[in-house]
Amino acid sequence: MIQHAFGLMVRPGSQWRQIAELPESSFRTLLLYPCLLALIPAVAWFYGTTQVGWTVGNGEPQFLTRESARTICILFYLVQLAGVAAIGYFIHWMSDTYGAPSSTIKGIIIAALSATPMFLAGAVGFYPVLWLDLLVGIIAVCWAVYLIYLGIPIIMQIPEERGFLFSSAVMGVALVMMICLMVGTVLLWDFGAAPAFTDQVP
Repeated sequence: MIQHAFGLMVRPGSQWRQIAELPESSFRTLLLYPCLLALIPAVAWFYGTTQVGWTVGNGEPQFLTRESARTICILFYLVQLAGVAAIGYFIHWMSDTYGAPSSTIKGIIIAALSATPMFLAGAVGFYPVLWLDLLVGIIAVCWAVYLIYLGIPIIMQIPEERGFLFSSAVMGVALVMMICLMVGTVLLWDFGAAPAFTDQVP
């Protein structure tokens, strides 16, 4: 699985072609991929917000209590997996429209592999500084979008023109999900998952 993450970051075209040739059984094994990589940002942000502190500008570091950070990071981990699964399902659901052979597992794997840059970028949580996190996050999102547009035509074995429309539809779903996630975050804060700050390392 590690070779897929590395390949998608340095030679995405050839890596997608290698993935497209994998048997169905290998796709099932790859379901572990998002489960493992989603741990990177969850663990990183737990450590960063409780041990290093969140820094904005030249202000003093702000820390989360361990209990608050634990709750938020567990929810964060589950939301990452739910997001990958949901986008994967929609990739499979839309495949008939674009004449692409698919399965739910294949859709989830495409979504998970395309999210690789964002999973890896989550490591900046070990050092939570606003400007650095925003910069790395923007680069990761751009690379993830590129992977979606590059990978869908290859994995689904459809022409690039049709693949572009397919990928654009997937990006539309992802944007709607992002808005829903923002609304869900506000609701969770109201139900007790709001961050609890402390002035010193917990």
